[in-house]
Amino acid sequence: MADTPENAVENNAPPPPITINAQYIKDLSFEAPAAPGIFQIMQQKQPDINVTVNVEANGFDKNVFEIILSISAHATVDDDTAFLLELDYAGVFTLNAEPEHIHPLAYIECPRLLFPFARAILANATREGGFPPLMLGTVDFVAMFQREMQNQQAAAAADNADGDKTTIDV
Repeated sequence: MADTPENAVENNAPPPPITINAQYIKDLSFEAPAAPGIFQIMQQKQPDINVTVNVEANGFDKNVFEIILSISAHATVDDDTAFLLELDYAGVFTLNAEPEHIHPLAYIECPRLLFPFARAILANATREGGFPPLMLGTVDFVAMFQREMQNQQAAAAADNADGDKTTIDV
């Protein structure tokens, strides 16, 4: 008999490491303060677009976490703001893993699963705002995670040099 998901549960197979319970727009803001004049300016000049990406994890229940992928984009042409776009796209995840693997799952794998949906929302919001769709490339969540761990370790080392004792949850 082939193993099906029903048979896997009956055979006491371990649950999947990540289960997406829900995903949703937590906050979305779009502003085009220089419209409609900015559209004429953009026919001659391309906007400069600054994009920032952040990840936040909040404990919700035992092994259940809310992961928030925050993306903001600020487009300017010369000194004029073409648009401001801020999105908090979140998911509720059940993470079935050893404690030492929870942090990387929450800050790398969960946002990687949320990102394609957030990217589509950003593209649609800018298009509906009268601008070309904002098409984001891929984000290296591993590098973001490693950079944040290095920053936390450096901060802890600085605190310890001052005589304070701190620990880092990884």
